[in-house]
Amino acid sequence: MASPKSDVHSSSVTNTGRHLLFIDGVWAEPMEGGFFPIVNPATEQVIGEAAAATAPDVDKAVKAARRAFAGGWGKSSGASRAVYLRAMAARIMERKEELARLEVADNGKPLPEALWDIDDVAGCFSMYADLAEALDQRQNEPLALPDDRFKTVLRHEPVGVAAQIIPWNYPLLMAAWKVAPALAAGATIVLKPSELTPLTAIELGNIANDVGLPKGVLNVLTGFGGPAGASLVAHPDVDKVAFTGSVPTGSKIMMKAAEDIKTVSLELGGKSPFLVFDDADVENAVEWVMFGIFWNQGQVCSATSRLLVQDKIAPKLYARLAEEAAKIKIGDGFEDGTLLGPLVSKSQYDKVVAAVDRGRKDGVKLLTGGNRPANLNTGYFLEPTVFVDVPTDHPLWREEVFGPVLAARTFHDEAEAVALANDSTFGLAAAVMSKDKGRCARVAEALEAGIVWINCSQPTFLQAPWGGVKKSGIGRELGHWGLENYLEVKQVTSYESDDAWGWYIKSGN
Repeated sequence: MASPKSDVHSSSVTNTGRHLLFIDGVWAEPMEGGFFPIVNPATEQVIGEAAAATAPDVDKAVKAARRAFAGGWGKSSGASRAVYLRAMAARIMERKEELARLEVADNGKPLPEALWDIDDVAGCFSMYADLAEALDQRQNEPLALPDDRFKTVLRHEPVGVAAQIIPWNYPLLMAAWKVAPALAAGATIVLKPSELTPLTAIELGNIANDVGLPKGVLNVLTGFGGPAGASLVAHPDVDKVAFTGSVPTGSKIMMKAAEDIKTVSLELGGKSPFLVFDDADVENAVEWVMFGIFWNQGQVCSATSRLLVQDKIAPKLYARLAEEAAKIKIGDGFEDGTLLGPLVSKSQYDKVVAAVDRGRKDGVKLLTGGNRPANLNTGYFLEPTVFVDVPTDHPLWREEVFGPVLAARTFHDEAEAVALANDSTFGLAAAVMSKDKGRCARVAEALEAGIVWINCSQPTFLQAPWGGVKKSGIGRELGHWGLENYLEVKQVTSYESDDAWGWYIKSGN
């Protein structure tokens, strides 16, 4: 039984029907769970239903992945796997417009952003096709040893069955960041997308079948964190857990995975600082600050949501920031010119509004925004919001809001800026803006973050490592680092001398 293809229209997505679970290459009804609604956050209308997986479905999917791994995928060549990866990339590009519209309907982001995301999705599969081929050349790499009677070679072997749990902010792109390297490595996969945005992950199952990916190599389970996600992490036949999401959930996953000593990679939250020095161009700074916090409605783990501005330039920068933020067009992602769509769900909207209301109640100075747009009575919309002179102990400064909300304050000198930036439990990303290249280099070195941008914010390249320090996670994704997440290194050492055990006899024992 096939999950129905999407009903995609020229201006929107209406009803996508009822979607099943993708297990062992076929679409299956949930064994115990029912179905849950998929809601368009711009209209608050139900646009489809997805199956709610539970523990029996998880067990069925994991067993299918294990059979596929043992049945040949785990021993296949990188070159053969690259063929599937390139075919998936091509199929994604063939369906680019349709997939982008599903992202808009599911997530709320503006259509141009969704189209760019799909380009990156295809690029990710293509890049890992190249890395899969290169992996063949790395097999049996010789290792230099101090004793020439022995020879050691290194093998890079797939980890086994990977459980992958992805968030709702970049639904198909986050799937690609995990699925593509796992396929390249020779692992098999059980993918659980967010229950808020399952549509494009479901279509990834259709794409897998379109290109003839062997049954069981990729399985897609929609559903909720407890019945599906927790069961997946706890399953004894899962070898690897890869998770992107919140710190509390990541902590729970890490504790549960520790019971079976599963390999874990975590990409968690952030409260990334953006440092603007007084020699920076104000107009450039305002543009990059807005890009860093309002792109994707601020629902970005690396969003530069803490703005640190040198005191001399702050009044001018704040004034221009307020002017430009007020010009941002807010609306349905399908409408031409929309730059800021709705938040992904009512629960997320309520969480962000509560953070804004807390700031107001506590007397934090609101520079601009903070309200529902007057012309939008339906949908989870919020104006671009900027608070200034935010106390360093206030939740707006210390906690991840995950919405279009910027917290700003001033600093006097470089030392103070770095100290304020590093005073956080997070360490995913940071940005610095200055015309002084020496200062930029010093600050970049001093910032406690896995990613540092100089004179920009948020550019992301598939070839570069992605991940953070502190509570922002463990491990790195993208580039060859992403591939290593799904590989185990094996040493194979042989004794090459004709004098068997000679070293032992000559030792006098």
